[in-house]
Amino acid sequence: MEVGFTDWAWLSWRWFSPFTLLDFNWEYGWVLYFLLLVPFIFLWRNRFGLPPRYRLEISSGYQLPPPSPLSVLRFVPDILVSISLGMLVIALARPQEMNTLTEQTSEGIDIMIVLDISESMQIEDFQPNRLESSKKIAINFIRGRKYDRIGLVLFSGKAYSLAPLTTDYEMLENYIQDINQFLIPESGTAIGNAVGIATIRLQDSPSASKVIILISDGDSNAGSLDPITVTQISASYGIKLYSILVGKDGEVPVPTKLFGARKLMDNTVNETTLRQIASIGEGEFFRATSNEALSQVFKKIDSYEKTEVVEIRYQNTRDFYSIYLNWGILFWVLWLFSKGTFISNVLED
Repeated sequence: MEVGFTDWAWLSWRWFSPFTLLDFNWEYGWVLYFLLLVPFIFLWRNRFGLPPRYRLEISSGYQLPPPSPLSVLRFVPDILVSISLGMLVIALARPQEMNTLTEQTSEGIDIMIVLDISESMQIEDFQPNRLESSKKIAINFIRGRKYDRIGLVLFSGKAYSLAPLTTDYEMLENYIQDINQFLIPESGTAIGNAVGIATIRLQDSPSASKVIILISDGDSNAGSLDPITVTQISASYGIKLYSILVGKDGEVPVPTKLFGARKLMDNTVNETTLRQIASIGEGEFFRATSNEALSQVFKKIDSYEKTEVVEIRYQNTRDFYSIYLNWGILFWVLWLFSKGTFISNVLED
């Protein structure tokens, strides 16, 4: 911004405020050191620079009156020229105001979390059990995401979409906290149906990155869709699929219908289907046998699938040197005017 004589905004005393001057950015800040020379120029001119004045000394019996207070006006021209020089120094230092505007653009990732809530997810080889542990880790995963749309699919003997793709993470967290094994009465593990519903949610997504995170503890033994065929269809839409198998082999504690009672049963986990799904979906298969291991799995996926954020900075620079140049010219004109008047002549004595 440049201000000329026709723009009267420069005729404001706020430009001399210390707060205004301190807020400026100075392109040539070192020039401001020359302001220290201005007082010395003023003193030198008054001490050595004035022409000698010749006076006629006379004898008189009368006592001369004291000097008039108006005699200090003889300093007005020097003050005016000093201020003018100070304004020119400030103008040469180029006071500026810089406004930086930052724009962030991101291309978020669309993620569908597909969670098994079948009866076997109540097995307590995780604390407190497989389902509750998976819910807790999923919530922590969601809390760590930004810009991404996340949806939920639940499955047991059938599969249902619990939440569409959304960035309302608080709503997703509430939904996950309310999940229990009784939401789907049909027993079984319909992995194919679950992946199919997640694929439908993602297939028309404009996002460049689309991901399914499948969490289950066993083979597909229910539903009308073959999980391998569905995964092949999903991959054709550019959807990446991570599969997480939760559970331990061997004896595991299982709750009974008696309150607080537990029994041990032999558990065998089949990795084949989930491994094939991850391979076809060009993702990765993970085996989690504890809460800590499951947490590490989600951290790995979180590190793999990062949203790219592009930051663009715009810097707007406004110059204010012309304001101080105008003031310098004004005080220079006033100095020239005072030099040609009685101020610098009559009142000098």
